Amino acid sequence: MKWGWLFGEVGARVAPTKLAFYNTLSKSKEPFNLPPYASHVRMYSCGPTVYDVSHIGNLRAFVFPDIVRRVLEYNAFSVKQVINITDFGHLSSDADAGDDKMTKGLKRDGLEPTLENMLEMGRKYAGIFKNDLRALNVDVEHISFPHASEYIPAQIALVKTLEEKGYAYRVKSGVYFDTRKFADYGKLGDINLEGQQSGARVETEPEKRSPTDFVLWKADAKMGWDSPWGKGFPGWHIECSAMIHSILGKQIDIHTGGVDLVPIHHNNEIAQSETATGKKPFSRFWLHNAFLNLQGEKIAKSVGNIINLKELQEKGFHPLAFRYLLLGAHYRTPSNFTWEALEAAQNAFLKLRRFIDVEGEGKVAEEWQKKIREHFNDDLDTPGALATMWDMTKDSTLAREDVKATILDADKVFGLGLAAPDPRAKELAEKSFGALVAASDLPEKIMKLVDERENARADKNWTKADELRTSIEKEGYTIKDGAGAPKVYRK
Repeated sequence: MKWGWLFGEVGARVAPTKLAFYNTLSKSKEPFNLPPYASHVRMYSCGPTVYDVSHIGNLRAFVFPDIVRRVLEYNAFSVKQVINITDFGHLSSDADAGDDKMTKGLKRDGLEPTLENMLEMGRKYAGIFKNDLRALNVDVEHISFPHASEYIPAQIALVKTLEEKGYAYRVKSGVYFDTRKFADYGKLGDINLEGQQSGARVETEPEKRSPTDFVLWKADAKMGWDSPWGKGFPGWHIECSAMIHSILGKQIDIHTGGVDLVPIHHNNEIAQSETATGKKPFSRFWLHNAFLNLQGEKIAKSVGNIINLKELQEKGFHPLAFRYLLLGAHYRTPSNFTWEALEAAQNAFLKLRRFIDVEGEGKVAEEWQKKIREHFNDDLDTPGALATMWDMTKDSTLAREDVKATILDADKVFGLGLAAPDPRAKELAEKSFGALVAASDLPEKIMKLVDERENARADKNWTKADELRTSIEKEGYTIKDGAGAPKVYRK
């Protein structure tokens, strides 16, 4: 049964226009709504392991839930959003194998492997992560960022509950969840458990009863916290469930993450949460973003092809040009990063800001707003919404003030910060296109050429209009046509 539809059948509050998300759990688009007793949307996103600076592939996974949040708020929903910070105990493989990422970070930074150093390093990289989100216009002030290390008692209590219910077993290396006892294990994404079982390398953890069993508590005599199972760390998977239960409750509305988290991490979250609480579903909607690739290959530290946001900025790119680039691909479609694509995104972003350089306040063009909203509400079709918005800028029946108002309305979801002054964007725009010149400040000769060209355009004398454009450019100016009067820039 599709639980999103079940809530709809009992009289849920529905958005003013149809809002639908693709639910990984049901493998279909479902209308989003809230149960009648709910006052806000509870949304959780798997956050970074803070052992290094996040690369641009990581950042796609956090611009994505920001778009989800903005679309929800655009449809009059209130949202409580959480992004966790993993600051200990995440092994390089999601399947509880490989080296500990935080320990690797300590070694790289030349720090002693102590719990104190680990948590301090986590605070450092968490700060850099949040600054990157700010640069991408993610409203971090309205997001909770709990650190896993702050919820150790809750994680221990959750493991004890699973043990008391008979779903956990102890071995020398720690405590594991027995996936054979959870009948629905692997339901998210229809994971082929038989294939996993036959191809698994069980020799890496010979104490596991089944290859899909996962660690709830990892024993570590040198570093960690005291527990009923000895000193050690909670497993990486358990932290998300414990923090969700503590902050958002036993059931949530939306859970997001990268598509790579589906097979193991998110199925583990479902198994341990629904076992502990007896509540189904753990999350009503599961939304997953595809990878951002570099020259067709996944961006990953293990591959060695990482680029971070600071590098983009050092090369002269505005961080919101990167956000624009992400908006140009549907979140469920793999996107290929190239410098040429980023340059094109920056030009589009800067050109878009030129439509905002209009004095006066206009009215939102309702027909265009409706078309743009339809794309937003159709599983976050931001590429379609962008294309429709650009079509709107060519509508000669609209006043420039109304074009501006409609763009600003759409930017409530795009999140490109178009309503706020942006000195860096202005600097880049003037470097690329020249400085905007008010009509009253234009030399008389240029103003005369502009007027003559407008008359030629009105007469549909396109040849003469092109000749006049060339004359204007020879004088060191460029002209931008659009709805209403043209805009003139000094090169």
